[in-house]
Amino acid sequence: MKTPKRLQPLVDEGLIDEVIRPLMSGKEADVYIVRCGDDVRCAKIYKEADKRSFKKAVEYREGRKGRNSRRTRAMEKGSNYGRQEQEQAWQNAEVDALFRLANAGVRVPTPYGCFDGVLLMELITDEAGYVAPRLNDVSLTAEMATAHHALVMKDVQRMLCAGLIHGDLSEFNVLLDHTGPVIIDLPQAVDAAANNNAKRMLLRDVNNMTQYYGQFSPALLTSKYAQEMWLKFESGDLLPDTVLTGQFVESEHSADIESVLAEIQAAFEEEQERKARIQAETEDEF
Repeated sequence: MKTPKRLQPLVDEGLIDEVIRPLMSGKEADVYIVRCGDDVRCAKIYKEADKRSFKKAVEYREGRKGRNSRRTRAMEKGSNYGRQEQEQAWQNAEVDALFRLANAGVRVPTPYGCFDGVLLMELITDEAGYVAPRLNDVSLTAEMATAHHALVMKDVQRMLCAGLIHGDLSEFNVLLDHTGPVIIDLPQAVDAAANNNAKRMLLRDVNNMTQYYGQFSPALLTSKYAQEMWLKFESGDLLPDTVLTGQFVESEHSADIESVLAEIQAAFEEEQERKARIQAETEDEF
């Protein structure tokens, strides 16, 4: 096939030997299957900010530390230079998260580097060597759903211990290889300690996964892993090997009703946006 314009520099530099075929096209990025030497990998081409549909990027960027004070100030001011740096930071966030999470034992695609807005990473495949399906495209037995849910909860726990929250985790951002779930799509990964939205996003991530697996194993629907994780994380007691029960007793202290209602409304709006984005991405796939 004809080499896409954004991939041509990587071909010229010998980072990619052949572009095999497109894998998918979404609102955030286009993904191609490529050959690098003897390995078949993915090349994820990030779309420019004005062509992306991730509407609440500011919430996800909160708490990310800039590596350069001048760049940070420019990003805050919104200058042309600042927007360029902000775009670069958005693209680098995923590869940074992938390296950090892989080192933490989270099952994510192995990253090989980000070059001019193109992320090279492992192509996730099934037992037969075909492209691995997304979780939403498979049907599970109750036993498989329970086992896979436990694996995802452990990976979410490892992510939190590594200081990150996915921020957009759902059955559409998980692949299934021959070993089980593989978490993908991390450019919006949230700093767990520095982002004021971290707890809400963790609860939403875990709820999304529990609701999905709960279709096949209803007993999972009563679990409260996110609340248990966050409580231990805040108290400094959460470790990668901490054994969680999925049980959590809500505080009996009176709640701030207005704050609760505001959080419910925000969660509802985000869920509607997520569904609309997923539907649009599904329609855009090759």
